[in-house]
Amino acid sequence: MKNGVRMSDIAKELNVSVVTVSNALNDRGGVSEEMRRKIRERASQLGYRPSAPRAPRKPAGDVLTESGSIGILTSERFAGVRGTFYWFLTAGVSKELTRCNLYSVYESVSVADEHSGTLPRIVTERQVRGLIIVGQLARTYLDRLTEMHIPVLFLDFYDKHSDIDAVVSDNFYDSYLMTERLVDKGHRKIGFIGTPTVTSSIHDRCLGYVKCMMENDFPIAKEWVIDDRLPDGTVFHSFDFPFDNMPTAFVCNCDETAFRVISELQRLGYRVPEDISVTGYDNYTVSDMCTPAITTVEVNLTEMARAAVSLLVQRLQNPQKPARRHVIPGRLIVKDSMADVPPGNDVDSVK
Repeated sequence: MKNGVRMSDIAKELNVSVVTVSNALNDRGGVSEEMRRKIRERASQLGYRPSAPRAPRKPAGDVLTESGSIGILTSERFAGVRGTFYWFLTAGVSKELTRCNLYSVYESVSVADEHSGTLPRIVTERQVRGLIIVGQLARTYLDRLTEMHIPVLFLDFYDKHSDIDAVVSDNFYDSYLMTERLVDKGHRKIGFIGTPTVTSSIHDRCLGYVKCMMENDFPIAKEWVIDDRLPDGTVFHSFDFPFDNMPTAFVCNCDETAFRVISELQRLGYRVPEDISVTGYDNYTVSDMCTPAITTVEVNLTEMARAAVSLLVQRLQNPQKPARRHVIPGRLIVKDSMADVPPGNDVDSVK
């Protein structure tokens, strides 16, 4: 196809306005999904290439008018194979940086370097102008990073560094709503599976569960809060189920844990959800791979990535602005792993 295809050419081809074409190609509202698809397909067929956005006149030193890269840093504990939650989140951040005409440089921190405090070269050699940390790293490691005086943003966690911008999902409230959904189905004996001390996300999800149980005046047996990983964040594959006082439902801190819990319960002879309901959090690939499919909370990864890049750009443009924690609401996705409480198991007593 020849060069120089304009939005007006696409609009003429499809008999729509240039505004409609612009909205479709720039992921804005006001366009049906079917028309958005048609416009994108026709644009591709015609060889349309968007022009580089014309930057407004800004003072020297603005991040959008200078060369430089943004680092994306995560622990190898989270950097699993393609298809994991953090893989999708990291890919979303990289895509958003590209959309903003910024380069991204990705680096995974080994467990050994995280423990020893060895910083990545992109930080020590000042190869990046800012840093987005995806997933919680060890506190001592975060201390080392912040000492480098590079603008940093925390994504999917927050900690004692109150002067650092953070973007998180609404872990506390979403977990509270999930637990309340189980209560609405008649469950009284509800457990939580996740190690609260490992990340702020797991901690907040546990607190959301606790709030719901307290509001409904339901006791929480100590053995109903079950670890799913070691204190260093290493996931392990055994659960200390309280077989003499089993809950009728488990709220799990993530879909991966819910998947493993369901597999272990089925191995032990329990039916899910007929005997025990199990819920997750994240709504990524594994929630649909599981049988039954996992009722979960869908995290808005696109909005989290967009907010993270926006906040970091604002920080680079104005280093003195107050830090903020941006909370992105999730959405309950009801699938097949939740059911009404089994008859005869709706007692409130805790042994």
